[in-house]
Amino acid sequence: MFLKKIFLTTACLLPIHLAFAQLPQDSRRAGGIAIIPLTASTTQVYYEQKPVLLSEENGQRYAIFGIPLSAPVGTLTLNTNNTPIQIEVKPYKYPEQRLTIKNQDHVNPNPSQLERYAREAKEQNTVYTSFSNSTWKSFPKFIVPTSGKFSNSFGRKRFFNGEERAPHSGLDIPAPVGQRVVAPADGIVVQTGDYFFNGKTVLIDHGQGLISMFCHLSKIDVEQGQTIRQGEILGLVGKTGRVTGAHLHWGMSLNNARVDPQLFLK
Repeated sequence: MFLKKIFLTTACLLPIHLAFAQLPQDSRRAGGIAIIPLTASTTQVYYEQKPVLLSEENGQRYAIFGIPLSAPVGTLTLNTNNTPIQIEVKPYKYPEQRLTIKNQDHVNPNPSQLERYAREAKEQNTVYTSFSNSTWKSFPKFIVPTSGKFSNSFGRKRFFNGEERAPHSGLDIPAPVGQRVVAPADGIVVQTGDYFFNGKTVLIDHGQGLISMFCHLSKIDVEQGQTIRQGEILGLVGKTGRVTGAHLHWGMSLNNARVDPQLFLK
């Protein structure tokens, strides 16, 4: 498929002083984002045969790549329509979190609950693996979906009642039940639901594989298929699903990789 096998490191493409305007912060770690300047001849970028988001700022085109939380330290290769690109995933130590969950079903679900979880996870994965056209040329500016002091929760290795679970894939914002949650950027509401672990949930497609997720809501105020603008209300903070208290779980997925939402904020 590719005519050349010459590998480029983005270290030679990315000046340290470069300002990315509205683009996310460049943080090359598991769960981070790589902002990759492209040459004029590079019109397509792929990771594991799936397209990567492309954007333009001040006449320069970029690939905006979400690094999976599972990515090991070392070299990771993106394919293009001509020359493959390599990025270096740097070491990054996430903290640990140990929680006591009163509802044992949320720690060790029974077979019927596991079946429900598998069905719901499949529904959500269908959204995460989708790739729709964007209506924007330059990358959209993001705002905070609800007010509150951020906890340093993204990427935490979690233990529920002493049992290890998957790293935390979103940002928790503690807030009172009923506080408004707004869309951080324009998009289409592609899924809503009341899920076993995530509680009442809204997913927004911002285009090109960029998906935002809002969990544990007490109320959902949007419908699937609805166009939503930045700042419009999508629901209210709650404590539904697997929680220890009222908060908003804000997740961001880029090329089906869960990435740190704080990287989208200035």
